Amino acid sequence: MNLSINTYQYGDRPEVTLPDRMFYKVLGEEGIRKMVSRHYDLLRESSIQGLFPVEDEEFELAKLRSSDFMIQICGGPDYFNQHRGSPKLINRHAPFSITPEGRIVWLNCYKQALLELPIAENIILSFWNYINVFSSWMVNTAPRIK
Repeated sequence: MNLSINTYQYGDRPEVTLPDRMFYKVLGEEGIRKMVSRHYDLLRESSIQGLFPVEDEEFELAKLRSSDFMIQICGGPDYFNQHRGSPKLINRHAPFSITPEGRIVWLNCYKQALLELPIAENIILSFWNYINVFSSWMVNTAPRIK
């Protein structure tokens, strides 16, 4: 399965397409929570681990908030809105330095988690296409000069 990462110019805001609701129907809440948990566990071992809570309790809370968001985005209950209000993710991520390089690390961790799912390729691609574009909106720090 080809889960390629799109590149964007810093500051681009490409159009985002929500995942196919079949992703939620196939995985359900529990499956999405497990996928997000796996993603966060991979992030905790990545080069961007410093962007995530160190304390286990806070780390688990971050997983919960992220899985609530993904459940909602994929067509499930609006848990994120119920517990945190409107996502406004650009504002929520503003305190963190998210570089284009960090976005790639984040996506590669998701890629690994997605490739472990026992579901149809077209359903995975639907979710991948969403996060691949959506993640570009979170980049708030110019690329590092090499």
